Formats: sequence, structure tokens, C-alpha cells
Amino acid sequence: MSTGQTGLVYSDIYLRHDPGPQNPESPERLRAIVRALEGARLREKMIQIAPAPAEVKWVARVHDRTHIERVREACERAPADLDGDTAVSKDSFAVALLAAGGVLKAVDAVVAGQVHNAFCAVRPPGHHATRNRAMGFCLFNNVAIAARYIQDRHRLERVLIVDWDAHHGNGTQDLFYDDPLVLYFSTHQFPCYPGSGAASERGKGAGLGFTINVPMSPGSGDTEYLRAFWEILLPAAEKFKPDFVLISAGFDAHSGDPLTNLEVSTEGFERMTEMVKGIAERHCGGRLVSVLEGGYNLEYLGESAVAHVREMMQ
Repeated sequence: MSTGQTGLVYSDIYLRHDPGPQNPESPERLRAIVRALEGARLREKMIQIAPAPAEVKWVARVHDRTHIERVREACERAPADLDGDTAVSKDSFAVALLAAGGVLKAVDAVVAGQVHNAFCAVRPPGHHATRNRAMGFCLFNNVAIAARYIQDRHRLERVLIVDWDAHHGNGTQDLFYDDPLVLYFSTHQFPCYPGSGAASERGKGAGLGFTINVPMSPGSGDTEYLRAFWEILLPAAEKFKPDFVLISAGFDAHSGDPLTNLEVSTEGFERMTEMVKGIAERHCGGRLVSVLEGGYNLEYLGESAVAHVREMMQ
């Protein structure tokens, strides 16, 4: 294993977003990941990337200013609910800016060659957040903000987003639905929250064909996932030739997760990581940033994150 080439974005500040004791998206998720990385002796081999808050101008590249202000105001009067699943505490606005900003710092480090790739252990997650709505535990769409930042700040034109979270990333899809320069590929349980992600949802206008949804039935497991990656993702990526690759890395498709029934194994996440990393190696010098989304069984979340990071470090 080569060392010192994979970056890690993490800060204890991410624990200060508190959606309440009954919410599955708890601070314990990050504690479980950090414990697992430390137990596997991986954290010490990673280059630590200190997050900084995203400038609002970058958040506003994908979110309406009214949405940004709505989240800020909700946090000022917290505890508050933005929808039935999405609650905020006093610190949530600052933490959400730091989550998005941490991903941007990872992008900077990869582009500068300071790291080969990076894993962002950040929260709150992002892929359900639309242009004007927080939902599904998500306040700002971290991956979408990063995609526009890659294009605007670093002048890298074509961005591939691979979203293997068990829930469809409706926010990410909506934000790039008519954009031929962002290829969005998603595997997800269907039907399941949030109800989007049918195979017929393929983009519109110039973006037609640049949204690829692969709905998964309960019990699909590694076999169906790896088939989708081999038969659908890899050919699409070969044609698209991305300049940068982002992963919405949710680990809630794991067989032990309480919210879904997809039966993916820890090894399955390792193999998916291997394939996506291979795409980045072939097309864009390995430029890859992975961003945490879901995963709600703490033991398997940590175990899956270790497998994911270990493969990124190979």
C-alpha cells in the first residue's frame, strides 16, 4: 500500500450539527468512522486536510440565495425542522458551510497534487438538497457545490458524479438535469425515499442521456451492483471521459443497514471503489474526491469506510 496519497477531511466541528436524539443522521456516525480508520491504522497514513467554510458565492452556484438564508434563519431559532426528516441546531448553518468547504479544500488538494485522492468524512450530508429545499437530512448539496467549483475555479470541464447511496440523490439529479458537462450515475433502492430515480429519468435538453439511474430491487446485493458498474457505468464513463470524479459515498446499501434492504457487502463497496478509482486513473490522472452521504448502522458504516479508504490508498 502506498501511503501519504489519500487525503482525509475531518473536524470535530462536524459533530456540532445536532438534528436531535431520534434522527438517524447523528454525530455518532462520524465518531464510528474515525474510530474505525484509527483502529485500522489508516488515519495516521492519510494526509489531513483542514476544512474551511465555503464562501457563500460557491454555495449560491447551486442553491438559491433565499434557500441559504432560510437555512441560516432556521438555525438562529433552533432547534427547528426544515422538513419532517431534516432538523437543525444552533451550529448547523456554520457546520454545513464547513462541510461544503471541506470538500472544496479536498478538491484543491487533489488538483494541486498535494494528495492523489481524498475522502471527506463530513456532515450534514448533501445529495437530497435541491436548489431551494433542504430535505432528507441534507442542508446544502456538498457534491453539487464541488462539481461547479471544479468547473469554475479549476476550469476542469467534465465532472462525473457516482452516487451509490441507497437513496436516490434527487437534489444532485435536479441540479444537473439539463447539463451535458456533468454525468450523474446513481444506484439506489427503488421504490424508496425520496421516490425519484426511475430508469426513465435520463435528463432533458442538452443534458439528455447525462443522467443515468439504475434502480435496484431489495436484495440486489453485490452481484447486481457490480453488474451495473461493469455494464453501465464503465462504458458511460469511457464515452464521457471525465476531467474529475466525485463519489456520493453513502454506505446505507450495506446488508446491515436499518433503513434499506439492498444487501451489499463490505467487499462490495471495496470493489465499487476500485472501479470508480480506475475510471479516474484512466481519464483524469486519478483526480477523485469521495464525500460521505448515508450509512446508519455504526459498525458497518465504519467497516465500509475502512474498506473504501483502503482501496483509495492502493
